[in-house]
Amino acid sequence: MIYAYAKLTVTNPSALEEYRPLAGPALARHGGKVEQASGEPMPLDGAPDLPNVAAILSFPDRAHAEAWINDPDLADVHALRRGAGRSDIVLLG
Repeated sequence: MIYAYAKLTVTNPSALEEYRPLAGPALARHGGKVEQASGEPMPLDGAPDLPNVAAILSFPDRAHAEAWINDPDLADVHALRRGAGRSDIVLLG
């Protein structure tokens, strides 16, 4: 199992609303899922630039995570997420 940290600073809420119902099935297509998500992330230490939405994603392995982000059939789904605001996803491992 490998994890990814996703954070989104929302500037276009309507794009985020379009993205939400598509996100889970897009992840599942490559064995991924949302392990935990929050619309109210809280810093434990330091002064990080907090997003509006933060999530921990899981995938069976690195290859599945890379297949998810690079899947041409999911380009529109990723574009919706990116269009919702600043979107950063970091693979942990």
